[in-house]
Amino acid sequence: MAGSTFGNLLKITTWGESHGKGIGVVVDGCPSGLLLCEEDIQLYLNRRKPGQSKFTTPRKEDDAVEILSGVFEGKTTGTPISMVVWNENQKSKDYSEIASYYRPGHADFCFDEKYGFRDYRGGGRSSGRETIGRVAAGAIAAKLLKEMGISILTYTKSIGPIQVDMSHFDSDEIYRNPLYMPDASAAENASAYLEACLSNRNSSGGVVECIVEGLPIGLGDPVFEKLDANLAKAIMSIGAVKGFEIGDGMDVARATGLTNNDAFCLNSKGGITKKTNHSGGTLGGMSDGSPLVLRAAFKPTPSIAATQHTVNKSGEEIDISIKGRHDPIIVPRAVVVVEAMTAITVLDALLSNMSARMDKIKEFYKR
Repeated sequence: MAGSTFGNLLKITTWGESHGKGIGVVVDGCPSGLLLCEEDIQLYLNRRKPGQSKFTTPRKEDDAVEILSGVFEGKTTGTPISMVVWNENQKSKDYSEIASYYRPGHADFCFDEKYGFRDYRGGGRSSGRETIGRVAAGAIAAKLLKEMGISILTYTKSIGPIQVDMSHFDSDEIYRNPLYMPDASAAENASAYLEACLSNRNSSGGVVECIVEGLPIGLGDPVFEKLDANLAKAIMSIGAVKGFEIGDGMDVARATGLTNNDAFCLNSKGGITKKTNHSGGTLGGMSDGSPLVLRAAFKPTPSIAATQHTVNKSGEEIDISIKGRHDPIIVPRAVVVVEAMTAITVLDALLSNMSARMDKIKEFYKR
């Protein structure tokens, strides 16, 4: 299976299956000299691990990471960093029944048609558990970005019909509620909405928003390596993401040039800036110095207990009710996954940008 590697100068390769021995990632291209330990990675993994609330799968996993290579005496060596999280709480018998049919909304049918078989134990490589590797790699990227004064804030923007009221935005509130919403009232209403979904054996979708601040101007390229294009690929590669937006996103289709263009002006230091940020921090595929604002729309969890119609491998139409341990909503645990893929993409663009200008190359190598 190809397609498990992402990035140009900073490359990550994830590996492992949901119910295999473990899940892991190899990060290649991280500079040497970054202070790094397993606790740095664990902080991020703890944000995505199961069993955090009644709105996540009850599968109990510590998701404890081990760094196998690329770090010596607490610092990165510049060589590939390999990390693993061992699977400890597999219940493959929960999935034995689904081996005979195709679950609606899942990759089962496509996987069978493409490869001639599928790992039905939780979806194998198609499982959301694959994101462990992405988050571990993203933790490294985020720490390196922080060293350069670049910060990333990610949160749940909406769950079903419940949206965050931006006039009540409180970044500290993100970590006070299990839904990672920056609005306490919205979190309370969203919890009630999810309770109703659960009582109806149903699930919900939602939107994750991510804001990156401190980016230099010019990250990305104007054609195939656009920053926003690479971010779109990164975010859309996350399972269950069905929509991606930068800045005003789909709303630009209803705008005019006068309402959508961001006027340039001078800041207090005489530098060029923008009065507004409809573009979401990119122009012509390159960062423009404004905060980078992106959103990812997640579909409802396809594994639901309600009765659904499908077809089995014998070609018979049947009705099913999916058993096992599943999230009634993907969004809260996906917040850190969106953050991780954003960090990886931005860091890769930063490393690529170092060779964009001859004067900067001369300056770097001047003795």
